[in-house]
Amino acid sequence: MTSKTKDGSRKSLSPWMTCDKCQSILTLKDLTLHDTNCPPNLEKWNHNFIYNNTLYSTVETYKPLEQPKNIPERELDDMVFVSQSALQLCEIAIADSVLVSAGTTAVAKSAWPTKDKSLTSVSLTKHAIELNNLRELVTVQKLNCSINIAKEFIICSIGKHALPVATMELNIILKNQNEHKIFAVGNKFSVPFYGKKLIYKIAKVISNESVHTDLPEQFKLLNIAEDQMHDTKFYKAFYNTKWTILDEEQENKQKGQRKFKYKIQDVGGYGEVIENVKDVLDIGLGRCQSIGDFYISKGVLLYGTAGVGKSIIANALISEYNINSVTIYSSDIYSKSLGETEKKLQDIFEEAKAKAPSIILIEEIDSLCPKRSTSSTDHERRVLSQLIALFDDIQNTHNNIMILATTSKLDLVDNSLRRPGRIDKEFEIYVPTPAMRAEILQKMLSKIPNTLSVEDITNVAFATHGFVGADLYGLCSQAILNAVKRQQKPNTISDVSSKVSLSDLDCALCTTKPSAMKEVLIEVPSVRWSDIGGQKDLKLKLKQAVEWPLRHPEAFLRMGINPPKGVLMFGPPGCSKTMIAKALATESKVNFLNIKGPELFSKWVGESEKAVREIFRKARQVSPSIIFIDEIDALGGERGASSSAGNNVQERVLAQLLTELDGVTALGSVTLVAATNRPDKIDKALLRPGRLDRIIYVPLPDYETRQEIFDIKLKNMPIVEDVQIQDLVDLTEGYSGAEIQAICHEAAMKALEEDMNATIITKEHFKAALAIITPRTPPSLINLYNDYINKIH
Repeated sequence: MTSKTKDGSRKSLSPWMTCDKCQSILTLKDLTLHDTNCPPNLEKWNHNFIYNNTLYSTVETYKPLEQPKNIPERELDDMVFVSQSALQLCEIAIADSVLVSAGTTAVAKSAWPTKDKSLTSVSLTKHAIELNNLRELVTVQKLNCSINIAKEFIICSIGKHALPVATMELNIILKNQNEHKIFAVGNKFSVPFYGKKLIYKIAKVISNESVHTDLPEQFKLLNIAEDQMHDTKFYKAFYNTKWTILDEEQENKQKGQRKFKYKIQDVGGYGEVIENVKDVLDIGLGRCQSIGDFYISKGVLLYGTAGVGKSIIANALISEYNINSVTIYSSDIYSKSLGETEKKLQDIFEEAKAKAPSIILIEEIDSLCPKRSTSSTDHERRVLSQLIALFDDIQNTHNNIMILATTSKLDLVDNSLRRPGRIDKEFEIYVPTPAMRAEILQKMLSKIPNTLSVEDITNVAFATHGFVGADLYGLCSQAILNAVKRQQKPNTISDVSSKVSLSDLDCALCTTKPSAMKEVLIEVPSVRWSDIGGQKDLKLKLKQAVEWPLRHPEAFLRMGINPPKGVLMFGPPGCSKTMIAKALATESKVNFLNIKGPELFSKWVGESEKAVREIFRKARQVSPSIIFIDEIDALGGERGASSSAGNNVQERVLAQLLTELDGVTALGSVTLVAATNRPDKIDKALLRPGRLDRIIYVPLPDYETRQEIFDIKLKNMPIVEDVQIQDLVDLTEGYSGAEIQAICHEAAMKALEEDMNATIITKEHFKAALAIITPRTPPSLINLYNDYINKIH
């Protein structure tokens, strides 16, 4: 390692060192780091150095102690600041054109010396770094490649301050600001325009000649280092160079219509709705003649649950017509400056008129101008008034402009917008049915290599109750994730693994739940019918109420009846009522919502009823579904028993429950399953046919049921052979299912009491358990149930 200057003469005080091995030049402080990384990696280096007349460094933001003399501040963005000695070592003169490269980006800048203490640092202004994303590792070298003269630069606006039209004044600014500057295709630059910075990108360059260089320069070009032999071509701008700004329509054509990534054929399931919307758009856009001199309404509103596909349908319709369109997002046009939001809206509508026929798409119109209320801000009211005025302005003209709006909260859209003459054509994009889900899945899976048959897709569509389009998309992405994971495992056959299979979708179904269920989602323990002993009659009645309407809806239609709406299970405590509800949720594979009575009660007036309404609304949204209310007597107690304040809330909750079950709003495929120990306390209105249709008594387990419970429980326990299940069944007459389970637990605990390492449970342990656990269901309660059964039959 020697210390010397570029001409080879020794200079003991020089801060630069030349490596004898790789001939790279570096500073003294990077010496130890270089020794471990010699030769340095020219793709990803970890210390700064000069190699082959190229400075390999990291970029820093230029913070001058004093401004360079005689240089305007705006020209600093076109300069790169490097230490004087580094410039000399790279054979770069002051104000030379240099190539600054960061990753795949390469830009031409003017070199300028800096008095910065760090010898190897490369400094650019903050604006220059952000404009072309010149971050982290950068290289600086003299621009030795041939530079062409540009006849015309074709540019496109990418900044937020895009001008609607290119003016003569802007053209002069572009010529003046960019004279003698060097650009490559893809470079971005900015020009000042009345206090704003307009940002443009070079889309295309037209040139027909190269800058003539003398013969020695031509020879020098032959010796360019390999790392500078890139494909980037650079072009110089002169005052007579033409500047052409692409308008948005041309830009979209150049980008291959990437704006419209959805086509009508990509949308599954909503063919009928799309046809109806198209009929309205055809007349509004002048595609077919209206009858008489009458102006059809120009506004169409698509509403529905979040994630159902409103925006995709709207964008697919716009791409179908392939005419001028503009999309309004409230986040883009909202401004804190007084009157600026209204001005932006006016500009959008004016542009749509100028480029008619046009479609204006307003995404989430409820957030742009919420319903007027006492809490509305002055800004919201002004935006709403402006929008109404613009709607009225385009309504009574033949200007072929249509407004498409979307919302997931229809009740938050102001009524003045929804009246005829504004946005009065409302189309509901409803939660898809099983047949529609199958069509959506078919469209999605057509883009994924898979091994699924049509029958498999139909089965998955049936199992995805309450799923909207976005949920099905999430299901497919989870299935792809599962397939990729499976592919990465050893001992898998690659050609099969690279496709999504039914097992991948089944795994995805276990983890993906409908988005509407996210707030009320509960983890249902995996309880099967086989885990519950006996209760054959009860299981059958529950299957009739829940599974039959799902599996065989045509049978109910054929018989001209509606499926049962609700089931009430009553009986002594510990007789597996709650466990049966859990098994029903697992076995039927429908969405399961659990109501906890105390959560519904609130001290605020109206909140308790609202909580009941919300649960039933969500259940309808994700139907078919089961709502399970345990201990319903706490919610639906007899009215008029007391006039205290607490009871008043209970009465209102009960009234809400009654109207939800059998009110004007149809319950749909929602089944209410309730359980109670005290059926006599429940209000009679709740128990009438049409609400809780089926009232099922869950008695204490009989001989056969007790035997099944012991069989299920003891098959997983180490018991000695002389323990006879029949004896235990005989001894547990009058015990509930929970008490039988407690006997088995207690016997196991007795065995552990004697010896912590016990591996077997004996007859003695069961005798001790039977002595401790006695039946706790009083005869009076059994008599009460018998009287109640006699009363209702």
